[in-house]
Amino acid sequence: MSAPNKSYDPVEVETLKPEEIERMRDEALAAFAAADSLDALHEAKVAQTGPASPLALANREIGALPPHAKAEAGKRVGQARGAVNKALAARQVELEAERDARVLVEEAVDVTLPYDRVPSGARHPLTTMMERVADVFVAMGYEVAEGPEAEAEWFNFDALNFLPDHPARQMQDTFFVQGPKGTEESGSGVVLRTHTSPVQARALLDRELPVYIVCPGRVFRTDELDATHTPVFHQIELLAIDEGLTMADLKGTLDHMVQALFGADMKTRLRPNYFPFTEPSAEMDMLCYVCKGESIGNPDRPCRTCSSEGWIELGGCGMVNPRVLTACGVDPEKYSGFAFGFGIERMLMFRHNVEDMRDMVEGDVRFTRPFGMEI
Repeated sequence: MSAPNKSYDPVEVETLKPEEIERMRDEALAAFAAADSLDALHEAKVAQTGPASPLALANREIGALPPHAKAEAGKRVGQARGAVNKALAARQVELEAERDARVLVEEAVDVTLPYDRVPSGARHPLTTMMERVADVFVAMGYEVAEGPEAEAEWFNFDALNFLPDHPARQMQDTFFVQGPKGTEESGSGVVLRTHTSPVQARALLDRELPVYIVCPGRVFRTDELDATHTPVFHQIELLAIDEGLTMADLKGTLDHMVQALFGADMKTRLRPNYFPFTEPSAEMDMLCYVCKGESIGNPDRPCRTCSSEGWIELGGCGMVNPRVLTACGVDPEKYSGFAFGFGIERMLMFRHNVEDMRDMVEGDVRFTRPFGMEI
């Protein structure tokens, strides 16, 4: 048997010729040099160094060569691929440097510009006032209670001793969401609550006695929007139900609230009045916090805040009507209680000399900003 003929090349591979390897290398270097962005360089990288690139395909053809020719062809291909990878890395560094320099220019921030050109916001003073008043009573041991704004008419009127023919139940005073079934008249159904007092009835039905709650919230009435009225406003309600409570407890509670909000030297007085859900009922006045009563009968010192009357009407109060207790399942022979309610907008006008209630609802930041971000 004769020995193998090692000098004979049975396959002549065109892609492994030196001139072809050089051409592939030069095309790859030109593609990298022509890439003007990192995205374009990535596309050139895939085309010139990926599995389907010319040099990668040529590398696979080395296996078709006889043993003595593989070393030389592998060396040529390896040198070409090394040059391509080196050129790719160099171009990568150049394009990244160009990108970073461009970002520094395009995204530059002038730190010398004024930082306060956008005015800071503020909490609405009505929110701040409601929370401040509620905090006074929470410090006394009361709980904050809430209820729905779309309220059942029974809670809004019937449970609070509003008779069926009471004027407040008519359409000119109340927003009716749903009237009696099958009719267009509104005698029973769902209303937008006209006061926060329905929360009293809900609390008496849901909680164990004794009950001490304060109820801030938004209420609705069919009033025209003007300097002193708005169809949507805010109230805060107070309810205390326990054994042995009297008008003296109510008076002491109101005195503490007014002194906590307006100063330790403030006083209150009660004037007889009528409310369906309290008996006896009263209007509470507080001493004018501006003139402290010194403007009464004193033409030399008029007071615009109290119209020189010396007192400011704050809200209605009284002992909870036994009919309300009975409607909510509370024994009026064993328990008594008192209630008090007033408008937050009215108190805000008193405390800060706000002359037009429309300023509170128009959303003008020039109104809210002076009150700051107090919480």
